[in-house]
Amino acid sequence: MTKRSWLALVSLFGVLSLVGAACASSSGEGSGGGGGGEDVCAADQFGCVQIAAGAPIQLGTLQAISGDVASLGLDQVYGVELAVDYLDGAFDAAPGQLLGHDVEVLREDDLCSAEGGQAGATAYAANDQIVGVIGSSCSSAALGVADTILGDKGILLISGSNTNPGLTSAEKHQPFYFRTAHNDKIQGAIVAEFALGELGAMTAATINDESPYADGLAAAFRDNFEAGGGTITAVEAINSADTDFKSLLESIKAKGADVLYFPDFNPACALIAQQAADILPDTALIGSDGCLASTFLETAGDAADGVYASSPDLSVFQTNSFYAGEFIPAYEALVGTAPTSVFHAHAFDAANILFAAIQAVAVENADGSLSIPRTALRDALAATSGYQGITGTITCTPLGDCATDVTIGIFEAPGWPVEGGSADSASVYSSTKSLADVA
Repeated sequence: MTKRSWLALVSLFGVLSLVGAACASSSGEGSGGGGGGEDVCAADQFGCVQIAAGAPIQLGTLQAISGDVASLGLDQVYGVELAVDYLDGAFDAAPGQLLGHDVEVLREDDLCSAEGGQAGATAYAANDQIVGVIGSSCSSAALGVADTILGDKGILLISGSNTNPGLTSAEKHQPFYFRTAHNDKIQGAIVAEFALGELGAMTAATINDESPYADGLAAAFRDNFEAGGGTITAVEAINSADTDFKSLLESIKAKGADVLYFPDFNPACALIAQQAADILPDTALIGSDGCLASTFLETAGDAADGVYASSPDLSVFQTNSFYAGEFIPAYEALVGTAPTSVFHAHAFDAANILFAAIQAVAVENADGSLSIPRTALRDALAATSGYQGITGTITCTPLGDCATDVTIGIFEAPGWPVEGGSADSASVYSSTKSLADVA
């Protein structure tokens, strides 16, 4: 399949599924000052983003792009930039346009924290040209922070890596929040399934940091491990800035654990593995996608070997000829390395479903300007159904989960599918579940 025809297929699925939800005409007959978009904008609770003739469409990214978790966020920024590059149906030096306008990608740093999420979201909320934001990297930057700040302004927030179940729960979901990442109810169930069925574990301990991501994922694992007949021997909490875990690991050793599950971020995740190598030599070590990054392999060194980590199964993505034959070479040409984390494709898909929604609802005015009604844009995105992305078929639920059938892989270091991992990076275990399976 050619480059252009692959994108055309993706766009066709997206636009056909979204057009039914669009509440605005795709063209306007007015001239100047918004022209044909005036009535649509006046009727929208949050008005329109008005893009002047010749001006770019501004797309924000809110990702962890500095510090210890930069590999997680930059990986997704590159995915968004590649989506913009591919708007003309090819990865080349001349990015395509959307409805005759360039797309400008802005960056804010979520710092993988609530404080970073607040600062970045506040900056975007003050910019009336922002059409939508791809982010955040970390659930802590979104939950009750960026999702609320941006939602209160009618600005879409679409995450490629937020996985905390609360973000799409009936109690906490914000109407302008969506994600192409999986819900950790699925990931926690599959890690427990692997520990029980493949490793034969009967006892397990967990260590999680203070983030909503780690706390929610560890809890999902514990619930499923116990439901499967296992026993949780220790539940430990740390601060993500901690560096010495020896006494905590000695305590876990005294209680006994066939498996230690620690879905934390680096460097804490790598340091736990490094220190556990001597203290818990007979305990299987399992991290998750917050840990699965180049920085883990660098920090843990030889202690990384044999450590398991769960994440979206990139082995499945490799069977997609576009991903393996075109997207990854373009990523490597842009960045100079293989992917540094595992959510680049989710960010690429997030940008593309946003582009399809914009195409469905934007009013093209006679003077060359665009009027993009914010609520209609939200409704169009929410109506996404059967969209064929790199990560699979994307169908959004009313609560913002757009990855409803998910394949999670377990990888064993050094065979991790990131820069620094071995060439053989196939998953050692893979399972597919839907949200209905874990409800």
